[in-house]
Amino acid sequence: MIAEIASQLAAHRAVISRVETELSPLIADMVTLLVETYRRGGKLLVMGNGGSAADAQHFVAEIVGRFKMERRALPAIALSTDTSILTAIGNDYGFDKVFSRQIEALAAPGDVVVGISTSGNSPNVLQALLLAREQGCRTVGLLGKDGGTIKDVCDLALIVPTSDTPRVQEGHITIIHIVCDLLEKTLFA
Repeated sequence: MIAEIASQLAAHRAVISRVETELSPLIADMVTLLVETYRRGGKLLVMGNGGSAADAQHFVAEIVGRFKMERRALPAIALSTDTSILTAIGNDYGFDKVFSRQIEALAAPGDVVVGISTSGNSPNVLQALLLAREQGCRTVGLLGKDGGTIKDVCDLALIVPTSDTPRVQEGHITIIHIVCDLLEKTLFA
């Protein structure tokens, strides 16, 4: 068992090392995009399914609450949190529309919409990002594997370079924490 734990941790370190090497410029671009959006009075909308829904909620909690600094709250919405909206849209329009209907209602030109998908192929995330672009939003994908179909509809596609879903998720949360930290330091230091 100890050998397997060591193997898992080695795989984690290898992916995070590749995130550092391959994605640092895109992470910086994401921070810059969010800084500019907040300075213009915009907001952040984040979505994902399953574990990515939890990551979306975590991201938004750090933005609205705080990451490390005592500061004013920033506007951000996790589109995976309102069960009444999710079940009504899922029932009336189908699961593929649970995020795009919320984008239609809540997103404004200049907002940033982040879609989290470990496969890069979540149909409901893809549809929402397409609509967000039509509505004048900037789009960011936190993706895995090869980025799937979603990478092509994102202004920024941060693709964690592995096909191992748990490692993709660990890469996503690492990116989210770095973004939150640098966003606070840039806006409030």
